[in-house]
Amino acid sequence: MKKTAILSFLFFAALAFAQGIKFEEGSNFKTILAKAKKENKLVFIDAYAVWCGPCKLMVKNIFPLKPVGDYYNEHFVNAKIDMEKGEGIELAKKFNVKVFPTYLFINGDGEEVHRTIGYVEEKDFIQFAMDAGDPNKRLATLKQKFEKGEKDPAFLLNLAGLTMYNDAVFSNKVIEQYFAAKPEFNQENLGLLFQAMKNTDDAPYRIFTERKADIMKIVPEQKYASIDKNVKVNTVMAKAYDATTKKLDEAYFLEQTQKFMTKEDSEKLLKKVKSSRALKDKDFATYEKINLELYKDYSAASSEELNSLAWNFFENVTTKSSLQTAVKWAQESVKKNENFANTDTLANLYNKIGDKENARTWAQKSLELGKAAGEDTADTEKLLKTL
Repeated sequence: MKKTAILSFLFFAALAFAQGIKFEEGSNFKTILAKAKKENKLVFIDAYAVWCGPCKLMVKNIFPLKPVGDYYNEHFVNAKIDMEKGEGIELAKKFNVKVFPTYLFINGDGEEVHRTIGYVEEKDFIQFAMDAGDPNKRLATLKQKFEKGEKDPAFLLNLAGLTMYNDAVFSNKVIEQYFAAKPEFNQENLGLLFQAMKNTDDAPYRIFTERKADIMKIVPEQKYASIDKNVKVNTVMAKAYDATTKKLDEAYFLEQTQKFMTKEDSEKLLKKVKSSRALKDKDFATYEKINLELYKDYSAASSEELNSLAWNFFENVTTKSSLQTAVKWAQESVKKNENFANTDTLANLYNKIGDKENARTWAQKSLELGKAAGEDTADTEKLLKTL
């Protein structure tokens, strides 16, 4: 027994010393900045949202690693801030955080010196931190280097990716410079181009149309046409929607979208846009009404689309008949592509309408699929314990 106790103590002691990133707890941003200034360190902020999948994977796979913790704890004051709650909302505006996760490196005066985004593997995550600590590799320095005429392709691709979501105007200039040399298309630079295309008036879209023949050597015509249509729709939407008044010019939307799609498709798209706005504005009654009409026939909808719709109904709708319809959407989603996410949705919907037996069956199925896929199954496990 003594030997077992000693081994247990050593095991837990090893865990205590093999910690990853230590984040500040209970401190506001002002206090964190003051601590960083006093210790002559930068602040590292994991700018996240609770619903963000890659954010959860970073918490699970990368933040706990000892080499990551060793470097970040020594060089930074670390903070995790939900950008959709509390002071995170203002910080998201201040630092122009538009995608999750975003990693910000801030000096003691509250000035951003470096950033990156997305799920990042251990080696690269540590390298980003090292770059943040090196004035010659920080984002501001890289921008200056570009303005002075740096044209190395690898440099330009990296800089475009770093600035795409927080400084689109600058990023588009970098992309235009990169493609001016007419490089061969590959998955990396083509992916960058597609992500950058937000408006038909911008440089990325002009490159997309000018080099259509080259792009279609890699991308099927149907996909090219789909991407083209999406950019055109985004352009129309940006002009039709007034963010200040939160009003959508429906007549303009219909007029402009019918220049590149049928009247029927245009009207259906308008309903989807209004549905999306209703959900964002938390007008759940309107959201419910629109989608019950839109998805009377859901045979052509994708598994992912149906699962997203069913989950939104689970979270925001209380009408039992509507929830029963959402069960049918979730069932169809599972039928088309059974996975951890849609089986979990189905389990939650069954539970909400009071069908505990089916809820238990699908929660167990979801748990099996989630563990096999390496997903975070904590919420599903909590559901199962209540059934």
